[in-house]
Amino acid sequence: MEFSIENSIEVLRTTPVTLRSMLAELSEEWTSGASNSTEWSPFDVVGHLIHAEETDWIPRARIILEQGDDPTFVPFDRFAQFENSKGKSLAELLDEFTKLRTENIETLRSWNLKGDQLDLEGNHPELGRVPLRQLLATWVVHDLTHIRQIVTVMAKRYDGAVGVWKEYLSILQ
Repeated sequence: MEFSIENSIEVLRTTPVTLRSMLAELSEEWTSGASNSTEWSPFDVVGHLIHAEETDWIPRARIILEQGDDPTFVPFDRFAQFENSKGKSLAELLDEFTKLRTENIETLRSWNLKGDQLDLEGNHPELGRVPLRQLLATWVVHDLTHIRQIVTVMAKRYDGAVGVWKEYLSILQ
């Protein structure tokens, strides 16, 4: 599948709805937990997605589009959610994520990006030169990766409870 802004927005706009549908009515037994750098709870993932909305996708796209003297991205703290989400409820995080994502999609649409603009590059602190189209495609796949992560962590909560059926459940392998 070729990259397209409109196809990307299809996924980006549904992520908050998907997460709210999956998580909003669940007990903390399902949504909180380990909160460490190796296994994030659904709560942690939503906090991480908020941090990315604030500091990654649109801010980095702006750096690329401005083509200033130094198009280097500010390093992204993949663990900032542990501090930033303290004292907040999952409902608050879901509301905040929905608001930020809506604003960021509006910003993305307002740019009315065309072919040559999508080839403009910024400088990733670890990966080097990256074009805007790859940044935006990564935003989509980042969402999908974290949805998978949430589902996997939740499934593992019943790892022992499924008994002999575990061999048929690829998510537990």
